[in-house]
Amino acid sequence: MAGEGSVEPAVTDKPNQRLAEKVAEQIEKDIISGGWVTGSVLGSASELIERYSVSRAVFREAVRLVEYQQMATMRRGPGGGLVVTEPDPGVVRNAARVYLRHAEVTREQLFEARTALELAGIVQATENLTESGIVLLKDALRVEEKFIEQGVTRGHARNLHRVIAELAENPAITLFVEVLTQLDQEIVQQEWDTGGADSEGQHEAAVESHEAHRAIVAAIIAGDAPLGQYRMRRHLQAIARLL
Repeated sequence: MAGEGSVEPAVTDKPNQRLAEKVAEQIEKDIISGGWVTGSVLGSASELIERYSVSRAVFREAVRLVEYQQMATMRRGPGGGLVVTEPDPGVVRNAARVYLRHAEVTREQLFEARTALELAGIVQATENLTESGIVLLKDALRVEEKFIEQGVTRGHARNLHRVIAELAENPAITLFVEVLTQLDQEIVQQEWDTGGADSEGQHEAAVESHEAHRAIVAAIIAGDAPLGQYRMRRHLQAIARLL
């Protein structure tokens, strides 16, 4: 580490790399067992090197890994050490979206995964719905309507799906619905762009999507989860038929 002796070369041999990965995994376990308290200090570099019984070079590589994964970062100076950080969900979502692109996920696979998550979200959102949740749903519809009136057809639909996922109060559903919704929208837009879809066609699709959203929200507010699921499934099927 800087200010702690001579600069050592990065870990490149496989045994040391594997050891660094194991240390990074142990750091993650320690963070989780400690309640993942953002801002807390796990220990100084020298303390952690002794705790994990590794060389300084291996520890530096382990720190690089946990910093890349946004679990912790090394803070230097008085009172410094390995500090627990809060992962940025935006970075995680983008990484997952890029991976699925690279893996050449098909529309059919995307539809299956998204449908399962969105339908589960409908049930939980309906069960957890409060007056503040109703306000969020109605606000999302108003914002969406305003976008459509202004001629904005890109990105208008994602907000409502995200709000429903957040109301489900399940971080896994929220994360993956956002990933799949964004990816699905990108694929649809790409097909529109390459296929020469005119602005009028895109506007009509946006209006139909908005009407479907209004019907889904109405079912959730009425406390009718099965109806909300039915309407969500029809909505997603309609999106799939766009291509």
